Amino acid sequence: MHRPDFRKYLRIAGIVAGALFIILIVGGFIAYSKREALLEKAIYKAKAKAKRDYNLDVKIGTARFTGLSTVAFTNITVVPEQRDSLVRINNFAVSVKLMPLIAGKIKLADVSLKDGYLNLTDKKGQRNFDFLFHRKKDSTNTKSSSGLNELVDNLINQVLYKIPENLDLQNFRMSFEDDSTHIKLLAKSAKIDDGDLMSTIDVNDHESTWHFAGKLHPGDKEIDVKLYADGKKVEFPLLEKKFNLKFNFDTLTTRLNKVEAGDEQTEVYTYLAVKNMLVNHPALSDTDVVVPDGSIDANIFVGDRYISLDSSSVVHIKKLNLHPYIKYQIRPVKAYTVKMHTDWQDAQDFFDSFPKGLFESLDGIQVAGQLKYNVHLYLNTSDPDNTQFESGLAKKDFRILKFGKVDLGRLNREFVYTPYEKGKPMPPRNISPANPNYTSLNQVSPNLRNALMTAEDPSFYSNKGFVQESLRKSIAEDFKEKRFKRGGSTISMQLVKNAFLSRQKTLTRKFEEILIVWLIVNGDVMTKNRMLEVYLNIIEWGRNIYGIGEASRYYFGKHPSELNLGESIYLASIVPSPKKGLYAFEPDGTLRYRLHGYFRLIGNLMAKRGWTQPDSSAYGFYNVRLREGLRQKIAPIDTAVVDSLLRQDPDDPDGDGMIIPGVVEEGKEEDKKPGFFQRLFGGGKKDSTDKKKEAIQDSIDAAKKREKDAKREQKRLEKERKKQLRERGLM
Repeated sequence: MHRPDFRKYLRIAGIVAGALFIILIVGGFIAYSKREALLEKAIYKAKAKAKRDYNLDVKIGTARFTGLSTVAFTNITVVPEQRDSLVRINNFAVSVKLMPLIAGKIKLADVSLKDGYLNLTDKKGQRNFDFLFHRKKDSTNTKSSSGLNELVDNLINQVLYKIPENLDLQNFRMSFEDDSTHIKLLAKSAKIDDGDLMSTIDVNDHESTWHFAGKLHPGDKEIDVKLYADGKKVEFPLLEKKFNLKFNFDTLTTRLNKVEAGDEQTEVYTYLAVKNMLVNHPALSDTDVVVPDGSIDANIFVGDRYISLDSSSVVHIKKLNLHPYIKYQIRPVKAYTVKMHTDWQDAQDFFDSFPKGLFESLDGIQVAGQLKYNVHLYLNTSDPDNTQFESGLAKKDFRILKFGKVDLGRLNREFVYTPYEKGKPMPPRNISPANPNYTSLNQVSPNLRNALMTAEDPSFYSNKGFVQESLRKSIAEDFKEKRFKRGGSTISMQLVKNAFLSRQKTLTRKFEEILIVWLIVNGDVMTKNRMLEVYLNIIEWGRNIYGIGEASRYYFGKHPSELNLGESIYLASIVPSPKKGLYAFEPDGTLRYRLHGYFRLIGNLMAKRGWTQPDSSAYGFYNVRLREGLRQKIAPIDTAVVDSLLRQDPDDPDGDGMIIPGVVEEGKEEDKKPGFFQRLFGGGKKDSTDKKKEAIQDSIDAAKKREKDAKREQKRLEKERKKQLRERGLM
């Protein structure tokens, strides 16, 4: 049997290796001898690209090799076209690793930077960093865009490869200035020594001193860095000045654990932790919200058409662990998915873990049992009406042992209610039989109870304080209108808002409202009858009119038990905008016809539920009469003259308008002073007929203006009311 001659193969391999070595030596020698020319060529290309693509004028004083792979630069400046200078560096040296360079990748080994300046300005609408957002497009590029996963993977690699293994930075200044703000940072020193990072940054001329410290191992795609300040919190005054956002913390820790790139998606495993984080913004809360200890294991998965926070991520807030899932899909349509759940958790741990300042009224509450929370939201931006939404807090053996800062059970007893208008207290109301306007539930007309529930919360007696469908429709409506309307409130939620919370519209107040409602309903704090009774006796029905007893007497001179169907539907209609209630009436005390459709809508809904009989005459619309003392009086005027003037009205050429001249408010006399032009130009004595015509014309003009304003306001209110009914699934 013939055996292979291994020695022969070894000799061949040796000859090939030797030839390659000689080629590398020769090539290296040629490259080394021409490296200065190659450097100049590379710098020329870089300058040309900066000018062509970004309108940047880059200048370099000197550039030369100081070692095998080290290049030293002096006097580098970068100036955007017709903008303030952006970058200035006196001394900069960089070396690259040879092995990655052979493979075509530039990986930094050592970087030295001394006396540098980064200047960012945004003055009078001109920014010297505009080029970051307006790069010139290459019309010759015909390549298709990469998927998100490829872009993220490339970005991570580019960033990590630009972190040097060793860094020596001294006196690098950074500045941001706009028309009202000037922020200055001075990196006195920053060093990376074999992956160990330590830096000292002076903020706003000794206002504060920051430190970045930790480990950087870019080759292994591992980062572990901490940010803290000397003797105080890390603060961001620019956020407060620009966005009215107060944000600070003691320590921020961030870690990049690993990156895994696959064909389908790129997976980035990170960790973020914060100590004593404080947040305050008028839209969030009227007090500071403090998270003493919070962290997240954030596993970010990026696919071709989406980016997501995977469900394997965990949010830790004290003793509470949340499992979030957030996904943003960009193609073929933009869609958002949000899910979050907790495992069964001790109820006391649940409440103790809330950030300080988030639910102040519940501070100190003591509970027993277990709780579990789950929420799901899916919103397709091309079809928001079919938004999916579910949210629920499940309980096991849950009970309230002791109320917190606010006694949620006080509404079961006699109490004093003080309403507020624009932050100022109104006269207090005693919510008990001692108040002559207080009305027990059995003394309120069933017509009013049923009309109010139809308009505000049809499932009041059967729901647990919330209506998922109403909340779902509110989210869809908010998205379509691009504003936060806070719709979908039930009677239970309105009661809590009025009885326990401030009127400030903040995000935390809304969350607090929802949680208190859940506690009252699921903790058996109040019966539904008592909730409805208190609600009817404290809500606003007009300017300084609170409670159904005051409202019934104010509008109709009746006890609440005497209200008929039409009066009840009217009172239900003004609950969303009670101060506009009188706009619904004509000067003679009848309802404006614009409300006719609303009466039929609410009446038909009541009839479907068996709460009233079907009625073809608009469910009492024609029987509603405003109390005579509130009606506007009609002055005795020559009817023939009025008809003649009305026929000449350009806004009502047919003379069939509803404008009534001579209308004045109760207790006031009609203005008998001369008109504007009479006072301006004077004039001879006019006969009584001219004076009478002028007085009538002035009265008509004033009445027309009031009528137009009233119609405009009533139309707006009806439109708003119909939207609210649609949100509740009633239309």
